[in-house]
Parts: sequence; structure tokens; C-alpha cells
Amino acid sequence: MNMHARPPIVLPEHPAFQTAAVRWVKHWNEHLFSFAIERPASFRFRAGEFVMIGLEGEGKPLMRAYSIASPTWSDEIEFLSIKVENGPLTSRLQLIQPGDQIYLGKKPTGTLVADALLPGKRLFLLSTGTGLAPFLSIARDPDTYDRFEQIVIVHSTRRVSDLAYHDELTAQLANDPLVADQALLQFHYIPTVTREPFRTSGRIGQLIENGWLFKAPVQGHPELNPETDRVMLCGSNAMIKDFAQMLEGHGFEEGSNANPGSFVLERAFVG
Repeated sequence: MNMHARPPIVLPEHPAFQTAAVRWVKHWNEHLFSFAIERPASFRFRAGEFVMIGLEGEGKPLMRAYSIASPTWSDEIEFLSIKVENGPLTSRLQLIQPGDQIYLGKKPTGTLVADALLPGKRLFLLSTGTGLAPFLSIARDPDTYDRFEQIVIVHSTRRVSDLAYHDELTAQLANDPLVADQALLQFHYIPTVTREPFRTSGRIGQLIENGWLFKAPVQGHPELNPETDRVMLCGSNAMIKDFAQMLEGHGFEEGSNANPGSFVLERAFVG
């Protein structure tokens, strides 16, 4: 049965973009939603990369960069998005339904990839808000578990309901067909909320300063160590700027695809 209350969105062809149909949409709360589109057979990406997506604008496609949340082996491409009431794209994107078409860029890219990091023992994925998205892809990539002994996602939000994917991450990706066994031993999830009561409260910087980040089950050095730890940053501009300075002060060096280092951030989203 077609549950559409309106005809599906069908986009005109465009030489720079391909079209893909929406498979599902999940609204976490009034500010946040996830959705997935069919993955074109020719579309390849590395875990952590982003791609341009959009809808038809005033006579031309209206496109924005979105990190890919799905693993590299999936037959769909998943995204996590905020809802901006008057946002040119998100005000319309939040209304999409299964069967609608959206535009998809042909070439994903990005610096938030394991190839930009030197080998290490612990991988810390530090995120705020929708900055969680690329880390969902990385944490569901079997290659990540071969590269690192421990993978730690830290997700900071203002409210409890903003903790998208909380249940799946708390369960250590138990339903993931390719990484469930390794994740049970190697994956750790630390959610923290800054403006509502929750079992963990405070910003990520506070969790590092007071040692909370390194309590069991996270094993090893009781602070960040540039010799063995690798860090990825994704989230608000303020968080990324502060953490990049802090990491460099502790001897970490920013990496890139051409010159791997001990931490990386997504330059494309930093103002």
C-alpha cells in the first residue's frame, strides 16, 4: 500500500548529480531526523566521507554536504540531519517520504577517514550533535576493528532526545551483521548530555579532564596519548577548534590523506 499523502517527488535529470529514491525516514524529535536512500550501483565511498545531497531549488539543485552514516558495504546510503525551520534545504528535506527522489553527488570525499591516521591502539571518535554521522559509518566498518584495538564513540548533545542511535550504540552494534562480534569486545559508547539530567553530564572536554573518558570499560592510558591514541573530531565549530588546539598542545599532529597524523577533523564543515 502506498502511504503517500501526496505524489512522490520526482526530480528533473541533472548532469552533475544522480537521483536516488528515499527508502525510509525516522524522526528522532522535532529537531533531528535520519533517512536513507537507495545506493546507486556505481557509488563507492570510504567510511567517514561526505557527499553533496539536495532537492530542486529555484531553477537549479539546492545542495549541501552531508556525512554518510551508513557502512561502506550497505545497499543504502544513510544520513543524519538537523531540522532548521527556515533553512533553505532542511526545511524541505525534513518533509521527505519513502519513494521521493533526492539529488546525490557523484563523488564523495573528506578527511575524516582512517587513511588519514597513523596506526594506533585506541581510536576516539569525539562528536557533538549530528557530528555523530560519519562515526556511525566508521564504527560499522570491519576494517576499523582490524586497525585499532579499541573504538570509542563519545557523543555530546544538549538533550537526551538528541542522542540519536543511542539504543543501537548502547547495545554495542549487536544487530550489525559484520562487526557485532568484534564490537562486543572492542567498541565503547559514551553519551553525555549538557542541559538535562542524564547518567553522564558535561561537555567532552570535562570528561577528558576528570578522567571519566578513561574509566572501564575503556582500557589503557588514563589520558590521551599521541603515541598510541588516534582522535577524530566532528561537530560544532567551537568544539572542533577547542579540541584541535588542545590535542596539538598534547603533542598530537593533524593528519590528511596525503600525510597521516594522530588526529583528524573534517575541514569542509569548519567555518
